Amino acid sequence: MARILIAGGATGIGLETMRAFRRQGDDVLLADIDRDGAERAAGEQFAGRGAAFACDLADPAAPGAAVQAAVAAFGGLDTVFANAGILRSAPLADWTADAWDRSLAVNLRAPFLLTQAAAPHLRVSGNPSVIFTSSTGALRGHAGMPAYHATKAGLLGLARSLADELSPDGIRVNCILPGWIETPFNAPFWSFQPDPGAAEQSLVRSIPMRRQGEPADVAGVVLFLASAAARYVTGGSIVVDGGYSAV
Repeated sequence: MARILIAGGATGIGLETMRAFRRQGDDVLLADIDRDGAERAAGEQFAGRGAAFACDLADPAAPGAAVQAAVAAFGGLDTVFANAGILRSAPLADWTADAWDRSLAVNLRAPFLLTQAAAPHLRVSGNPSVIFTSSTGALRGHAGMPAYHATKAGLLGLARSLADELSPDGIRVNCILPGWIETPFNAPFWSFQPDPGAAEQSLVRSIPMRRQGEPADVAGVVLFLASAAARYVTGGSIVVDGGYSAV
């Protein structure tokens, strides 16, 4: 069974992915700023073990500490799923340097530091994988969300660079690009809209599948990228958006 670190997952995509890994017998440590939520998730009963580690991934020391916690809990590491993110919406004039820097720290710097810390452990895994949660926001833009779009686009470049460097060691690095997934994470976007209800209806009409996605729609793609079935997939980006970015 595999040993997994999920960074960011007390709710939404991370939580459902933790459940999916554990259903198939994998051991998962969830690192999240929400201590109570992480501990509740870890306490759910599945075939695979669950563990929780409370940390603020904006702290430069936190990613390395999360990796060490996972290795201590499970004796090694096979997959890192860097899923933590910040979505902040505000008019351009209201952005501060601190708000910008915190978004970059969690959305872009933490995935890099997680990979850096995990690489020595992944090198001795039989099936090592790193997965970043980017977004269709890397491909399209929305007003009020400059840091989110910039960081999610940055993850695509980061994954390509790390894939080139780590592939000789057998470590795969890929991105998933979820579209509109119905989770609490998107609340800042909806609150920024003049009429959130009308905006959501308009959005759903623009998605060819005519619905927002569910966390389980993304979890299956993460499990694929972590599996041996994806052993020749690296430096790639898989869009999970119901066709939203295709039209």
